[in-house]
Amino acid sequence: MASPLGTAVPSRTAAPLRTAISLGGDDTCIAEARHHATDFLSRARTDHGVDVSARAVDLTQLVVSELVTNARKYAPGPLWMDLCIADGVVEVTVRDSARVQPVARPVDPRRVGQHGLEIVMAVAQAFQVRLEPSGKSITARIALADAPVGGVRRAD
Repeated sequence: MASPLGTAVPSRTAAPLRTAISLGGDDTCIAEARHHATDFLSRARTDHGVDVSARAVDLTQLVVSELVTNARKYAPGPLWMDLCIADGVVEVTVRDSARVQPVARPVDPRRVGQHGLEIVMAVAQAFQVRLEPSGKSITARIALADAPVGGVRRAD
């Protein structure tokens, strides 16, 4: 079950908005994770006044899909997804039970499939893998607001 949405509007001094969901790892978990992320961002926008662009929603759905798909494919058992909004970004973290460092394959436009990590790394502001005693967690950060026209995205 999902935890309740936090109550504070995120800023550098306010508590972040956060939600988490346990995913069973079955055929429905990818769609369930996408819907949960979309609902979380929608509630952040409508209930807390967070500036969430349509692009951020689309990219978050894409990142969630790729990370949950990889975890479902390569790790046995249940998965856990955590979403956190703070400082103008949404952090998507997916935890699974496989203690294996994922590796993005070299770019090959002729290769069919296995582009998930390439995609996530291309659209995220930051990407991190942490090996943990019971598996690993993968976190991707996505900007909530669109960059100004002609602006340069700052990498943290």
